[in-house]
Order: sequence, then C-alpha cells, then structure tokens
Amino acid sequence: MYDLNASNGLERLEAIKAGELETPPMWLLMGLQLDEIKKGEVSFLCTPRKEHYNPWGNTHGGFAATLLDSAVGCSIQSMLPAGVNYTTLELKVNYIRPMTIETGEVKVIGKTIHVGRRTAVSEGQIVDSRGRTLNHATTTCMVFRPE
Repeated sequence: MYDLNASNGLERLEAIKAGELETPPMWLLMGLQLDEIKKGEVSFLCTPRKEHYNPWGNTHGGFAATLLDSAVGCSIQSMLPAGVNYTTLELKVNYIRPMTIETGEVKVIGKTIHVGRRTAVSEGQIVDSRGRTLNHATTTCMVFRPE
C-alpha cells in the first residue's frame, strides 16, 4: 500500500501517473491526464468536450480555471516535502482565446515561481497544438507545515 505520509509532493504525482495512486475524481471529470512531471513544473493534456461548454458555444471559463488551478497547484505540490500540504488562496485567470471542440487537445502547464514557509506562488498557461496561449493564470497558495 502506498504511504501518503512518507512521500513528498513529487513522489505523489509520479505515483498517480504510474497508477499506484487513484486519479483524483476532478481530473477524471475534466479529462485531465498528467503529461510531464518535474520538480517545480507539471503539465497536463486535456481535450475540450461539449459538456464543458457554456451557452455561447465555447468552453466555460470555469473549465479553464479548473485546469489551470490543477496545474499551478500541482507545480507547487511537486516542490513540497513529505507531510507538507497546500491549498489555493487566490487564483487569477486571463481568458485570451476561446476553447472549443475544434481547438483539440490542449496542454496545461504550471510552473512554480516561489515556495516560502507559509505561501507559494505559481503561474500557468493553456496552450493549443500550435503553441498559442489560450489562457494564463497566477496563483498564491497557502502552505501548511507541521508544527
């Protein structure tokens, strides 16, 4: 059995990708698949589906925000030692281009900027197959360290 308390954030992400830990249900709902994992940087692949649409015929802004929240958060998680957790304190998203089914598979990238004792900062983007940025985000996360 996998010991969550003995693994650091990078090891947890690697265990999910290897199938040793269950894929988080939100990732399944959104269609997120871990792509690349390294310390401080995580990427996912995702293909927009009709069920992600808003009434105007493109993906809902909350879909992009959820994808980005996952990527920027996981980039921070990849930097945390065993026993240290985090949660999103603030997320800012810029919606640059719409996403539709015709966009096809997108890459969602999160890169850590800073991890401190109590907070961490990361940025992310969603890019299409041509490398164009569709959405950009920054986040501040609260870091929980054992006392």
